[in-house]
Amino acid sequence: MMRIQGIDHLVLRVRSLPAMIAFYCDVLGCRVERVQEDLGLMQLRAGASLIDLVDLAGPLGRAGGAAPATEGRNLDHFCLRVESFDAEAIRSELTARGLEAGEVAMRYGAEGEGPSIYVEDPEGNVVELKGPALRPAVQAVRSSH
Repeated sequence: MMRIQGIDHLVLRVRSLPAMIAFYCDVLGCRVERVQEDLGLMQLRAGASLIDLVDLAGPLGRAGGAAPATEGRNLDHFCLRVESFDAEAIRSELTARGLEAGEVAMRYGAEGEGPSIYVEDPEGNVVELKGPALRPAVQAVRSSH
């Protein structure tokens, strides 16, 4: 049986690569790891995972159909685990960059329940910034049926 270790990568189809790179790199601290210009693909390192940005004007982007919009997105949201989670510092940083940070709330994630904040990237994708679990995850009970 396969065992999932975590999120390897996710792919966002984007209208503006420069705006998205600025958000993910300058605001959230990712870094450009690999560029495949022939595909219109930019891969950003996000801790142990990657966030792939696919330019809608490139070959991969055109193959995916219409651009994501409020009426139809490619993704509801994704969650990035943040070390040294300081809610006020995170909210202040986002606000200083002209971004609207959501309320800090306790939410359940891979490690368990802990604080998180939602923010939208420049193209309306919702990003959850999650701190450490304050209550550990409940292990699912496997049925013998």
